[in-house]
Amino acid sequence: MMQYEPISAGNYYHIYNRGNNYEDIFIEDRNYEYFLNLVARHLTSVLEVLSYCLLKNHFHMIVRTFDNTEDHLISRKFSNLFNAYAKSINKAYGRNGSLFKDRFSRKKIDQENYLRNLIIYVHLNPTKHFGIDFKTYKYSSYQAFISNKRTLLNRDFVLGLFDDEPNFKAAHCLTTFDPNNEYLLE
Repeated sequence: MMQYEPISAGNYYHIYNRGNNYEDIFIEDRNYEYFLNLVARHLTSVLEVLSYCLLKNHFHMIVRTFDNTEDHLISRKFSNLFNAYAKSINKAYGRNGSLFKDRFSRKKIDQENYLRNLIIYVHLNPTKHFGIDFKTYKYSSYQAFISNKRTLLNRDFVLGLFDDEPNFKAAHCLTTFDPNNEYLLE
């Protein structure tokens, strides 16, 4: 059985999961929007989302859990989010059983450089998996960082990791993937 690192307060995490048997977890545009609404409803009291990308059969989020939050509460909020989403998809599409592969995966991020690279990695997923231009993909947080539109994301903090918006954009365009599916700044 896979060992999961517990989620604790005051830390950064890469959160990700995919559909059971590689099935799609987002079937229509409205599913992406619904998932993001559930994220806002269930998670924003215990963490902030720093970046995300939702793809047909999997998703990625980079988050920072708030200080002084009980660890079990953070886990429960994630459980509520994924259960609510799975139940709604099962009902809407007449399916049953597990929507997600397993419990959601998480990796603790403890270095700023790793955090920056993961933000880029998350945003480049549409290009990596589907050959879609990441700059125009609408179910990613990338566009929120290069616009002035209202967002729940911590735009100032994330852009500050790259010094400013021009460097944020440049870092995304200077990134390639190696054969082991890792990301490298050129």
